Amino acid sequence: MVPNHSFMEQFSSCKVPILPDNFYRMVEEGSNVLKKSQSLSFCSEGLVVDGEVEPLRADVVILATGFKSDEKLKNMQIIHPRIPQLAIIGYSKSLSNLHESEIQCRWLSRFLRGSIQLRGIGEMEKEIVQWENYTKRCAGKFRWRSCCIAIPLWYNDEMCRDMGCEPRRKKGFFAEWFEPYGPSDYVGLTTTQ
Repeated sequence: MVPNHSFMEQFSSCKVPILPDNFYRMVEEGSNVLKKSQSLSFCSEGLVVDGEVEPLRADVVILATGFKSDEKLKNMQIIHPRIPQLAIIGYSKSLSNLHESEIQCRWLSRFLRGSIQLRGIGEMEKEIVQWENYTKRCAGKFRWRSCCIAIPLWYNDEMCRDMGCEPRRKKGFFAEWFEPYGPSDYVGLTTTQ
């Protein structure tokens, strides 16, 4: 479970993980189980990890698989249009990664509750092309690097619209046009506004 890259590489490319409170204590207690494997499969009893005889019983499975950043984009960077049963939350290439991941989790939570209906495959694929064009305009050839989008407002606006929240988060005309957006502007997305 030890990364094979240096701390400086991890820090400078925004790969520094943020762990929840008591993470290591929960690992020691056995309520969080870490397994490294080349392959796995799901079964009725839980999860079968390569090299294990008995399946692992699990309420939630988090696959920290790493990723290839040049592979196909997903709808809202969470769900692939042709595989809507699979959701992937991850860093969305902004300077405020935790904030972006939190908005993604809120979006996914609403999707799983049935509050958000996916658009048709064609429309989602069109949105993916729009997002790719947006990232090209902002970051050019470096668009697949972590932290490439300094101002992910378009993405946040789309997430807000899907969740039924007002994308204009500032109070007042001048604030909306001249004040920078930050994580505190998205407080209150837990209720429809």
